[in-house]
Amino acid sequence: MATVAHGRDRDVALAAGRALRNAGLGVGALLAATCLAGGTTALQALAAVTGLAYLTAAALAWSVHVHASPAAAQAKERNDGPAPRMRTLLAANVVYVFCLNVPEIALPLILRNQLHASPVWSAAVFVTNTVLVVTLQVPVTALLSRFSRQTVLAFAGVVLSASYLGFLAATSLGRGWGAPALLTVSVVCTVGEIIYAGSATALVTALAPAPVVGRALARFQLSTGFGLAISPAMITSLARTARPPSGAASPLRRSSPPAPSPPRRIKARLSGRRRRGRVGP
Repeated sequence: MATVAHGRDRDVALAAGRALRNAGLGVGALLAATCLAGGTTALQALAAVTGLAYLTAAALAWSVHVHASPAAAQAKERNDGPAPRMRTLLAANVVYVFCLNVPEIALPLILRNQLHASPVWSAAVFVTNTVLVVTLQVPVTALLSRFSRQTVLAFAGVVLSASYLGFLAATSLGRGWGAPALLTVSVVCTVGEIIYAGSATALVTALAPAPVVGRALARFQLSTGFGLAISPAMITSLARTARPPSGAASPLRRSSPPAPSPPRRIKARLSGRRRRGRVGP
């Protein structure tokens, strides 16, 4: 896409590709959940269908005959030079990707362990995220194309920061209103994700010279993979440390009222039996 399309058309094409990918992820998750409920036979059928689907995708990719001339691309975007390092952008991308894993990992943990909400709320967060990305990714990217890509990417960070403050406020509501509030704030987080996705990759393709776009995108994808790899480990580790220790229930046991003592008559009878048992023949 980065070689065939150019300018803002390339941004929209990249956004469309991401929307299709999220649609595929949503359908795949639904099929996987259905097959898990169906047992071993359903999982075996799913594995076979998945293999056939990969072969079909390979055949479709092979059937596409698109030829891009590097010389023509250089003539359109004359910007020779080595691939930019983009260290600041790559570091920012790690933070973005790390934060965008929260709706998938941290929110289900909070809903289950802290708010004790039904699993339906976690499913609702996932479905809402998928539907919004599929339906809004291309329109939002086209709408924000009037602004510079750096400005849009920075604005995505502001939106995501506001959503995190919303998550913090929603969890303080406790059971009852906490789960609906988290679902509402997750919509804001998804909007920030859409803004980020429509500008980050497009910014890399715009900064890199035409001959080294692939190299710059590879570095960008490496930073994305690093953020995706460390976020589950760090989030689950924080979730473990947030759990109450095993002795946390001891104050509750101490604060419970003591068991009522037996009446004096029963005490006297028990003491008398003990004395009789001690007396020898």
